[in-house]
Amino acid sequence: MTLTNQRIVIIGGSSGIGLATAQQALQQGASLIIAGRSQEKLELAKERLASDAVEIYQLDNQNEDQLKAFFEHVGEFDHLFTPGASYVRGPITSDADIAHSCFKGKFWPQYNAAKYAVPYLSRNGSIVLMSGAFGQRPLSDGASYAACNGAIESLGKALAVELAPVRVNVVSPGTILTNFNWEGASAAKRLEAYHAYNDMCLLGRVGTAAEAAHTVLYLMTNGYTTGSTLFPDGGYILR
Repeated sequence: MTLTNQRIVIIGGSSGIGLATAQQALQQGASLIIAGRSQEKLELAKERLASDAVEIYQLDNQNEDQLKAFFEHVGEFDHLFTPGASYVRGPITSDADIAHSCFKGKFWPQYNAAKYAVPYLSRNGSIVLMSGAFGQRPLSDGASYAACNGAIESLGKALAVELAPVRVNVVSPGTILTNFNWEGASAAKRLEAYHAYNDMCLLGRVGTAAEAAHTVLYLMTNGYTTGSTLFPDGGYILR
């Protein structure tokens, strides 16, 4: 149960949970292709990872043609992780752009990534999709976001059946301390949201990117786990 000499693709690997997964996979002896929208962030991530086993690739994962070309460029590999997402959360009364953004920015990019990855994936390999614990315990301001997360978890089960023996699983984090959650938000708003989550989960704190990444590595390395959704959420869905 190791990633030694395994080739891993992470779409959304330049920051947050994706970058933490890359760091831990490197420690296990993997080689990596990390993709993302920002060339600047990719170069900073490669500098931070400080390894010749890392390749970077600029990619808009909402563009299906780019995804197809990306996997043709990558060729054969062992594991795919798809944490890259861009969306806005809002209540049922939100306008269409907000309501559609979750599926446009989170569901379809993962669906299409899996679609174009399949010809190149090792039969002993895996796909790890990413949803969110909000899908199991929604609040009052994210109807389409909750539905999107539920759809991703169902997609994981369906692909586990369709693509076997390739394993397909889903990681569904709670609130994790990453920059992604807070682009453009004030420090006061960040602190307020973190304090609120402390009261919503059993462990009384937000999670770290490293903790979520540890779950991803389990799903990559355990050869008898497929069709599952794991919740590194501090007990959020039980509170």
